[in-house]
Amino acid sequence: MAIILGIESSCDDTSAAVCKDGKILSNFIASQKIHEEYGGVVPELASRAHIQNIVPVVDTALKKAGISKKDIDAIAFTQAPGLIGSLLVGAQFAKSMALALHIPLIAVHHMQAHVLANIIPSGENDADPKPTFPFLCLTVSGGHTQIVLAHSPLHLEVLGQTIDDAAGEAFDKTAKLLGLPYPGGPLIDKYAKEGNLDAFVFAKPQIPNLDFSFSGLKTSVLYFLNKEKQKDSDFVEKNKMDLCASIQKTIIDILMKKVKKAVEQTGIHQVCIAGGVSANSGLRNAFTELGRKHGWKTFCPPFQYCTDNGGMIAITGYYKFLENNFTDLTVSPTARAAW
Repeated sequence: MAIILGIESSCDDTSAAVCKDGKILSNFIASQKIHEEYGGVVPELASRAHIQNIVPVVDTALKKAGISKKDIDAIAFTQAPGLIGSLLVGAQFAKSMALALHIPLIAVHHMQAHVLANIIPSGENDADPKPTFPFLCLTVSGGHTQIVLAHSPLHLEVLGQTIDDAAGEAFDKTAKLLGLPYPGGPLIDKYAKEGNLDAFVFAKPQIPNLDFSFSGLKTSVLYFLNKEKQKDSDFVEKNKMDLCASIQKTIIDILMKKVKKAVEQTGIHQVCIAGGVSANSGLRNAFTELGRKHGWKTFCPPFQYCTDNGGMIAITGYYKFLENNFTDLTVSPTARAAW
């Protein structure tokens, strides 16, 4: 039996979760609202909020799981990538707690954890099907967009990734051009449901292999809006729904084209999505429909495991625990880290 405490603090969510023998007993998240007024995450404010939240978040996760500190077998924490100040808070807390309890410390790569969110059991009976290895995963978050081949829980291979902006950045940056408040991605998804997907056409990059690019989309949208606003200053407000729908369709089309190419190249027909943007309803629907059309088995994680969360850190820590893959107290968090 193994009980793992997972701690996530890579950006602006402080989260802790308890995993027992591969099942998540609790997953508690404290979100930071202060960044909304600045139109994006302010790193210094994020790390200060983590300092305030970390103790009550961990305490709540333990209480919800019905687990005492003395029952914990190891502590897993996000070591990379992320905002360095935010990572430091979680790392130092995890180190201190592991040292005080005389238990092992486990360093977790944030993006690896997003992929493994797909294999978290959904409940006691775990009626929802889970992928078996090997499988492909499209990981889409605010700072990363990747296609990953998961050979096993701890053997993941990046087949392609963004060369500039990530899909999440594309949503938030274009939302800002439309005058939507931060975070804009969920609002684009909301308004897109009421708009015409084919109302406007935006440029799609032609990037070789399985890599992505989204920086050109922002430029394309900016150029288009400036041109239209010269004719009608209220153009954006009048066409908000259609603009959101067209932008969302463009981003999803780019993603789905690469997923289809990855399946063709690898011959693997089990495909997952992960990361914060995987909570986007338009993406989930398009992904599921593409899988149905081509006869793939597709998997979407529950919403609580899409955004940054302790559950994905805890499940990754569990598999590392089984392999005695521990780290020592000299480990340092890293803002950017290769797999």
